[in-house]
Amino acid sequence: MLKWRLHTAVASVIAATAFSVPLAHAQEGKAPPLVEQINKGKWLEQAEAEALLEELYYQRAIQAYMTMLPALNVIGMRDGSEATFGAGYNVLPIWKDRMDSRAWVPTPNADVIYSMNYLDLKETGPLVIAAPPNVIGMFTDFFQRTITDVGAIGPDRAGGGLYLLLPPDYDGEVPKGYFTFKSPTYNVFLFFRTIMTKGANGPDPAPAVALAERTRIYPLFASEKDVKPMEFPNGSGKRINMMYPVDNAYWTKLKEFVDHEPVAAIDPELRGVLASIGIVKGKPFEPSQKQQELLKKAVETAPKMIMALRQTGRPDGRNKYYTDRQYENVWGGATAEWLQDSYIDVNQRATYFQVAYSSAPAMVMRTIDAGSKYPTTLRDADGDFLDGSKAYKLHLPANPPAKLFWAVTAYDITDGTMPETPQLLPSINAFNSVKMNDDGSIDLWFGPSKPADAPDTNFIQTVEGRNFLATVRLYGTGTEFYDQTWKPDDLVKVK
Repeated sequence: MLKWRLHTAVASVIAATAFSVPLAHAQEGKAPPLVEQINKGKWLEQAEAEALLEELYYQRAIQAYMTMLPALNVIGMRDGSEATFGAGYNVLPIWKDRMDSRAWVPTPNADVIYSMNYLDLKETGPLVIAAPPNVIGMFTDFFQRTITDVGAIGPDRAGGGLYLLLPPDYDGEVPKGYFTFKSPTYNVFLFFRTIMTKGANGPDPAPAVALAERTRIYPLFASEKDVKPMEFPNGSGKRINMMYPVDNAYWTKLKEFVDHEPVAAIDPELRGVLASIGIVKGKPFEPSQKQQELLKKAVETAPKMIMALRQTGRPDGRNKYYTDRQYENVWGGATAEWLQDSYIDVNQRATYFQVAYSSAPAMVMRTIDAGSKYPTTLRDADGDFLDGSKAYKLHLPANPPAKLFWAVTAYDITDGTMPETPQLLPSINAFNSVKMNDDGSIDLWFGPSKPADAPDTNFIQTVEGRNFLATVRLYGTGTEFYDQTWKPDDLVKVK
């Protein structure tokens, strides 16, 4: 008995020692770091918790705006087009007399003939597009991810051909004889450009229009008698708003897009961001009054944030074309899919789609005598922002490396629309009767009124009191651009 009691006592001492030492140590030590950081381990005050959730909702709305801008960009274009010209796979608006500043579109090109349509494969099923030869074009999904180039960089190699577009959920047989592609979204953007010829007094659009009107679009499984005849309304000279929304319609149109498209069109993480602000496929979108206010704040603030990115420039300098010029690469040295070495460049993508639309390999790859390049400048030779109240001269050295043609255009900085002046076409191209210098170089002038020594043919009018940007276009880009033996001069202030 004594032996048992002795063992019990010893065991009790050991147990007491074992538990008392760590307990004393724990009482003397600090709490875990997150307990220390967040309110000493207690719940937040209710007002603070609610304020933080509102801030999180607002931040998610900013993220959703910037990420979904490529889709809303083309949705705005579709809605403006269909409100003016009508909807349907067979309706192909063509700007037959060129697109001018009365069309509100991000960085339109007044120097080619535009054909644009917005196809809905959910409504039609597989569609065949008979593309004419010598088109510079593309098909993109509604995130403006290229499905395929069309033309010299596309599979038809500028010979034209039959393209077959399949819906994302198509699982039927695929017939042979087509350039066949499956779109990640039901909605598809058709964007064709045809090249004008040089006429007696400037560009002649007629041959380019005739070429564009050879386009045919029809459902794969429709018999000839059931195919709707093509319509080619003329978009030129019309006041048309094809811009993305600047109010809470941004979110309602985004919800319609999410509901229309398949789940696989948007990755789960981005769907999670959208769900956190109430946008879920197939479920009602019913933001509270406070949430509507936060959404309105986001749709007004996010564009300013994107402008700030464009205004301050990239710290890594990848957006600069030259070491001694102000011209920028609007892709920031990324691919057409916005891929940098190890990431998707979400900031550069947002800055692009604020002022432009469509991104295709032909616009980014360094193809020789094909494709296109767009060196763009926001600043003059002194590093100052271009000001529509001031006059500038741009010197282009002789022989621009553009096998098809070159052009220079002025745009509004906020959204890439053309500044509307009595001139209507703030652009000059190789088909114009431009006055050249004796050495073949060209001087162009910009300003609210024409400088006295500027020829009428070499003048682009700007809007006083408004900043602008200038883009040099080189279609059929040559090697002299890539090795930088030919470079456009910076714009220089003139009196």
